[in-house]
Amino acid sequence: MKEQGNEMPRIEATERMVPPEWALREQWLFASLNQAAKEFVGRYTEPDGTLIWQKEWPGMDGSDDPYEGFMNLALLYVLGGNRELYEVSRRIWEAITWQWTEYGQIHREFDAYYDWMHHGEGYLFLYFLGLAGPATRKDQQRSVRFAHMYTGDDPDAPNYDKALRLIRSPLNGSKGPRFTVSEEDWSTHRGILDHYPAPYEDIPGVDCASGKCAWSDDEVYRQLIAAMNERMNRGDVPLNLNATGLLAHAFMHTGEETFREWVTDYLSAWEERTFRNGGIIPDNIGLSGQIGEYNDGKWWGGYYGWRWPHGFMTIIEPLTNACMNAVLLTGEMSRLTLARSQLDANWELRREVNGQMLVPNKHGDNGWNDWRKPLLKYPIYLWTMSMADEDLQRIERIPRDHDWNEVIVPVVSGRDSRTGRETKHYIGNTEPWFQYIRGHNPGYPEAILTANMELVGRQLEKMRSEQGDPANWRSGFHEGDFSSIHIWQEMCPLYFEALVQLTLGGPMHISHGGLQHARVRYFDAQERRPGLPPGVSALVEALTADSATLQLCNTSLFNEREVVIQAGTFGEHRFTTAQRLGTDNRPQREAAEVQGKWLAVLLKPGAGIRLRLDMERYVHAPSYEGPWENRSSSDPLLLGRSAQGGGAACT
Repeated sequence: MKEQGNEMPRIEATERMVPPEWALREQWLFASLNQAAKEFVGRYTEPDGTLIWQKEWPGMDGSDDPYEGFMNLALLYVLGGNRELYEVSRRIWEAITWQWTEYGQIHREFDAYYDWMHHGEGYLFLYFLGLAGPATRKDQQRSVRFAHMYTGDDPDAPNYDKALRLIRSPLNGSKGPRFTVSEEDWSTHRGILDHYPAPYEDIPGVDCASGKCAWSDDEVYRQLIAAMNERMNRGDVPLNLNATGLLAHAFMHTGEETFREWVTDYLSAWEERTFRNGGIIPDNIGLSGQIGEYNDGKWWGGYYGWRWPHGFMTIIEPLTNACMNAVLLTGEMSRLTLARSQLDANWELRREVNGQMLVPNKHGDNGWNDWRKPLLKYPIYLWTMSMADEDLQRIERIPRDHDWNEVIVPVVSGRDSRTGRETKHYIGNTEPWFQYIRGHNPGYPEAILTANMELVGRQLEKMRSEQGDPANWRSGFHEGDFSSIHIWQEMCPLYFEALVQLTLGGPMHISHGGLQHARVRYFDAQERRPGLPPGVSALVEALTADSATLQLCNTSLFNEREVVIQAGTFGEHRFTTAQRLGTDNRPQREAAEVQGKWLAVLLKPGAGIRLRLDMERYVHAPSYEGPWENRSSSDPLLLGRSAQGGGAACT
């Protein structure tokens, strides 16, 4: 194994240890997830990877949902799941892409047009496949082709105005901006949106005070489509900042500087718009660059903006994603400024109501409204990246009106009704992990693993039930209060927040398009593949700005294992030294020099080790490259025919 032209630094762990409870539970979870993956794929896919489902699906919505339902096959492989998951996840991605091309939502292997709430969800699968590596020429070619749809370099997808640094519509994709939607585009959502408020206060026939809008009423529906085409579907919105994930993905495949520059330039454009608007980010920018160009000058009223039912969540979430992506690509913590400023601006508007501190979630024609408890997880994401006191203060200023240490078992991919936590993709324990990594929740590893074990069991029961049998699914657009196309997410047993948090040392990705940022990741040196070797458990115990403390445990008494630890999910950090620690946290032996992004640890049968890995963070350009040479990474991209064609016509 090589580390930047030299032999990779290597440590041996020879001291046998009795596996702690967390280590045994991790192995149980890996084993159960491997079996669950096989059963899940067998229940819901054909041998070619296509999904067992209805024969047609209209409208522009939907391609993100099957990707979401199966994306964790790839992420499980990245963590150390069965080797067969590599081929299975790739086959299913290809099959879903083909199937939804036939339904009509995908064109040129990318969503024809939809928003970056849904693009962000669906292309998590693509980002996980990047981590799964090794990259193929096809992976690299796709990443560049998809990125060019947003850089202004694809004439068939003119989504981006280079001069104004502006994505030209909230509805965008491989066919370019969708300035005018049809009634068919929104057809699959009508029954669900009956329970949502109207996008504007002045839609004829709608009682805005009721908080509901009858999308199922044909006349109201026509009025809604007309209003959205007039005011909402042209120009840029903050949600489009989620596109920075796609460009970062292309950069990590290619190292192409233009992709990094695009991310920073586009983020800077939104910083300037926020400054022009007095410090509050506007949610609609016209095609000329003017704030509120199609909304009578109002800075609110855009697609998934301040007036939208999700409110501040769909403002701060893409901001957080974009700012974190910019730090990843540049190493500059100042790139977090815009997300920080909007958290602060929202906090400055707070008011106390019945003893509770509330902040506004929405803004409409009548000002700030929909007062709610402050969102805790977004400053946690910023702090995990920055480790800065100012971000810690943004967390600690939020009143502790509930137990931050409490571990929950999510019951739906949405929101936990009791705690108010977002549980999209069954991610619900960012708060107690934050408490643990700061030393305030010592029982967390066992608690989250127990909860995750319970979640997998519940999901398997649901999948095996009559409700989970695809033969019993009716052809239609929605079942109860959710779209029928969400069914795979709700039946999927492959949720493992515990493994991501405990082994990688970071919160689970942001569900709507966030990259899986974390402090470390692992490779199996003997199998030369991503993930922990069989029988090896890992626990990141503590993080500081310049170190990570972790344990490795080989639970097998019969097999020697070698694990490669990488500094950062994308190799963005550099290990400086590795210090063995005793159970009393005192150093043992002299620290080993590393001075690189990889460290190999040989674990004798039954052996364990505790290490403090000192590091410099965000000093390497992020990449999907692993510890071993990948011949495909140096292959040139293929060039297609010119627009003029290939010679004289046949006669």
